[in-house]
Amino acid sequence: MEEDEKPNLAEWKPRTKIGMMVKSGEITSIEQIFALGKPIKEVEIVDSLLPNLEDKSLEIASVQRMTKNNRKQKYRATVVMGDRNGHVGIGVGKDVEVRPSIQTAIRNAKQNIISVGLGCGSWECNCGTHHSISMITRSKCGSAEIILKPAPRGVGLAASATVRSVLDLAGVKDMWTFSRGRTRDRYNMALATFNALKALSELKNMESLKS
Repeated sequence: MEEDEKPNLAEWKPRTKIGMMVKSGEITSIEQIFALGKPIKEVEIVDSLLPNLEDKSLEIASVQRMTKNNRKQKYRATVVMGDRNGHVGIGVGKDVEVRPSIQTAIRNAKQNIISVGLGCGSWECNCGTHHSISMITRSKCGSAEIILKPAPRGVGLAASATVRSVLDLAGVKDMWTFSRGRTRDRYNMALATFNALKALSELKNMESLKS
């Protein structure tokens, strides 16, 4: 996949309050935004706070919809982005051409970025490092369902290629995964994995607000 064009942050003119706070230096980490519970509406915010993001195209599928006149065909791109250090996002974009659909998916992935609650939740390990996740989590998207379980160090990512791509860019090194349903559907499997990780991040944010 071709690299996306590097943003020119010097010419960035923020349109939201969060963007202005990032531009002025009041916000220096994306965790501060998550703690505020505010949505990220400008991709430049992510470009400023997470400059080391990598992207990977999971699927480019041809989709159609019926109109009064004829069928209209577009390309749907599914992209995962992450810094391999606890941050990951999934984006979907549609366009009549492949390249614009990928660019839209990349922007969408940046706006959907989350902080993953990494840890060592395996009773077989208890090493205290952040190589897996802290607890079991599960999610479902369409007919695809996935369960993520913490694994001890050295196991690696016991998962399909799609799930492994999401976990790898999130910074997870060891994980047991169990899936059922239509597991060959890359789109649903990627979103199910992302939603399972998102459930952990929402729990982490709730605990930080209580404290």
